[in-house]
Amino acid sequence: MTFTWHERLSGWHKSSYTHFEENACVEVGTDGAFVGIRDTKQRELAAEVRPVLVVPASGFAALLTHLSG
Repeated sequence: MTFTWHERLSGWHKSSYTHFEENACVEVGTDGAFVGIRDTKQRELAAEVRPVLVVPASGFAALLTHLSG
């Protein structure tokens, strides 16, 4: 059986840097080895067509380190 990213990733939560006035929100979910990033504004789309950017957890950690530096 093959799982979609929406089925594999869990623990989806909004970024702590969400800008509510502009409704500019992203959500992050993980399965341990990978991190998924999706747009909160697209929550009305069916999971099978809702876009998710998936990157290795190590790459996401490096991105956060770079952005906080």
